[in-house]
Amino acid sequence: MNKDFIKIIVLLVVIFVIAKACNRSDSPSSSALSNWEKTPVDELVKKLANEQNFTIVLYDMDAENDIYKHQYQVIVEKPDTVTSEITEWFTVSDVFFEQHLNDMGMEIASKKDGKLHKETAPAGYSNYVGNERYGHWVNRNGSSFWEFYGKYRFMTSMFHLMTYPARRAYWDDYYGGYYGRGRAYYGPSGNPIYGTRSYANTSTGKNSKWGNKSSDFKNKVRSKVSRSASATRAKRSSRTSRSSSRSSRNSSYRSRSGGFGK
Repeated sequence: MNKDFIKIIVLLVVIFVIAKACNRSDSPSSSALSNWEKTPVDELVKKLANEQNFTIVLYDMDAENDIYKHQYQVIVEKPDTVTSEITEWFTVSDVFFEQHLNDMGMEIASKKDGKLHKETAPAGYSNYVGNERYGHWVNRNGSSFWEFYGKYRFMTSMFHLMTYPARRAYWDDYYGGYYGRGRAYYGPSGNPIYGTRSYANTSTGKNSKWGNKSSDFKNKVRSKVSRSASATRAKRSSRTSRSSSRSSRNSSYRSRSGGFGK
């Protein structure tokens, strides 16, 4: 009898360990982790981990068949200057491409004083516009605009401020309700000023791969990637739901088996 009792105890322990392992692998958090996709921006952020201040701008984008690509501008603050580098082309997922279709010419990630932000904003707004190290606000015709000092005047063209000046009202609007809150900022509410279409009017945007595409091509890409991204998200959601269902069944099994042997 004692041997049989010991066998039962051992069996219960084995069942408990197996159930515990299944629950870990099928938990929603585990499923979400498996569905999480590292983007080229994440890789760039990792490479820039030792930098306290930087900005990543979506410089250009392109699409061919089912392949979607991004090119970025990486701006890094150094002790006595600011460096700018245009990256190679990166292949991105349909979901990430669709997410940033309207963000060309804008910053989509930045780090300020060691704190990382991943939100879309006009290029330069996070680290340079409004920063008295680089320039100051000037009044013209009753409005306030940002102006860079002579040493940093190159940032005026880099951030396309000749075409779209940085107004104090917009900057205040951005920091008052968008910065650090995960909200994209395209200009005053109901009046989008920044983004892909605006960028296409700048000299850099006109010479970009995306800027040189026809309206018909762009519309077809927008329509195609929208359908593709929706299907991808649906598949991910379905996998998560199935994993959650398995987790629920495992939890129910443990509840029923919890009183076994009492």
